[in-house]
Amino acid sequence: MTLAAPGSSRHIQRLLESGRVGRLQLDDIRSQFAKLGATVRVTAWWNGASLDRLLDARHANVIEASVRAFQRDDWPVATEVSFSKYGERGSIDILAARRDCSTVVVGEAKSAWGSIEETLRLLDIKVRLAPTICKDRLGWVPKTVAALLIFPEDATARRIARQHSATLEVAFPARNREIRRWLRQPVGPLRGLWFLSDVQELITWTAQDRE
Repeated sequence: MTLAAPGSSRHIQRLLESGRVGRLQLDDIRSQFAKLGATVRVTAWWNGASLDRLLDARHANVIEASVRAFQRDDWPVATEVSFSKYGERGSIDILAARRDCSTVVVGEAKSAWGSIEETLRLLDIKVRLAPTICKDRLGWVPKTVAALLIFPEDATARRIARQHSATLEVAFPARNREIRRWLRQPVGPLRGLWFLSDVQELITWTAQDRE
């Protein structure tokens, strides 16, 4: 009997059928299943928990820390504000609004960097639609719309921000101290990159609760 050559479709198929996938590269497995109209998805696990659940929890912690920060400066806050306007659909992680100064803040909470270009594009859509969303939800139209990209305070997030500093300083010139001053006295527009140290405390508490 002639065995199929390594790397050939027959060889890959035989390894899959025999359960010996450890000998195959992920691209080969995906290619083989693609021929059958199927998609292969990989789930990562960390200390017994699926990675997507851990990322969701981390994202939730960023939102929680952000809400607390806004509330300290007396900003009413709504979270996960969904919208469907002019063919654009999505949700705003954090919508903070103060009618007394006719200002609304669109906050995008991120647990980790993804595509910077896509992040900027999506946030721009939300900022552009914010006056209409605010009118529909709160009954008034803001004169000023601020935008904040919010991350946990950690070395990786800072390092990636430094790598793309030219782009980010144009898109989000304000940083932590300026952002906090503005939240206390919101005068004029604001676009900022905000690193919240409180997120780390929430992550620690969440980890302790699991034990």
